[in-house]
Amino acid sequence: MDTAPYRRRVVDQELDELLPALPALCLEGIKGVGKTTSARARARTIRQLDAPDVRELLGAEPERTVSGDLPVLLDEWTEWPRAWDLVRHAVDDGAVPGSFLLTGSATPTARIHSGAGRIIPLRMRPMTLPERGVTKATVSLGDLLAGTRTVGGDTDLSLDDLIGLICHSGLPGAPKAGGWRATQVFLDGYLDRLFDHEVEEVGSGRRQSVLIRQWAAAYAAASATTATYEKLRDAASPGEAEKPARKTAAGYRELLTRLWFLDPVEAWLPTGTPLSRLGQAPKHFLADPAFAARLLHLTPDRLRGEAERHATVIGQLWESLAAMSVRVFAQPHMADVRHLRTQGGEHEVDLIVEGDDGILAAEVKLQAPVEAREVRHLLWLRERLGKDRIASLAVITAGRHAYTRPDGIHVVPLALLGP
Repeated sequence: MDTAPYRRRVVDQELDELLPALPALCLEGIKGVGKTTSARARARTIRQLDAPDVRELLGAEPERTVSGDLPVLLDEWTEWPRAWDLVRHAVDDGAVPGSFLLTGSATPTARIHSGAGRIIPLRMRPMTLPERGVTKATVSLGDLLAGTRTVGGDTDLSLDDLIGLICHSGLPGAPKAGGWRATQVFLDGYLDRLFDHEVEEVGSGRRQSVLIRQWAAAYAAASATTATYEKLRDAASPGEAEKPARKTAAGYRELLTRLWFLDPVEAWLPTGTPLSRLGQAPKHFLADPAFAARLLHLTPDRLRGEAERHATVIGQLWESLAAMSVRVFAQPHMADVRHLRTQGGEHEVDLIVEGDDGILAAEVKLQAPVEAREVRHLLWLRERLGKDRIASLAVITAGRHAYTRPDGIHVVPLALLGP
């Protein structure tokens, strides 16, 4: 599926830094996100574990799994989970830094040792706008975490352009030409494979793949919300008199999680602050907002009409793209990304990025200009926590200009944001 030329990613910076320092790294993420290509660029020995003949050879001579010129790449290790323990034991036996790279697109059902302290996970997500090469970042998330006082820059991308980019996916294999029809075919084929073949690979049958698609669509409709189990269940089983039991629903969520299809943002629950009565529910997001658009049969033209009517769904998908991008940019800074919502819903902040040096609180808004009512929750949070704790406040928009308001809040087009 990854036929397009490889474009260097933010996670490559982490690989360059961490691989020479650690004996084993595991690149994780949804299928087709670019893990294999990035790992192959660094490996000197490659074991393709989704090939039956390779698994047969290693089953007969398991010592070959961890032998060869370093780094050794164990690609799609989840097809042969024994590889995980072989690497773990090699690390315990004194493997040197830069020995092993593993990639995996699905967590296996078989119980394995966690690998904690031996095999370090590294998440790879779909490409952000700068990674796709459609724009150049002028605002650094790292600078925002450090408390920069001003931001600047301009982008030529219009709202229509951004809506098209939401629908066309951040997977490297997504078509770059051919119009919307080519993207539809690509996404339909991708989702068919994921919900048919990949679901069976992680231990579920054909009937399960039909049901899992319905639950995936329910999560798509719930993007950027904290929808309850009951709402998700009703959306996934419309017209059914007997709804699935909670345990059954948990199984569908587990399957989608094992495939890296779900990428929820957990609630921020800080300690040592005057904040109280905070909600604990995660915000639902899919790995790529294009998946949500396709599952809901939303075309670029339809979404442009939704934007003109100020409908909710375009805002949900815009926040999905922003959340995914911020997580990519936050990862090299070892910063956590959460959301904040009081239990009664009186105050909400879309994204809380917490690093070692401070906190970036950000709202995500589709339309520009930014109005006073759209920053009230940010000002409330700064008042409660104090300027010493809050490094920066920002509104991430679909606008064209980055600037800093008189109240110190940065207005940052997503197209201009980078690591």
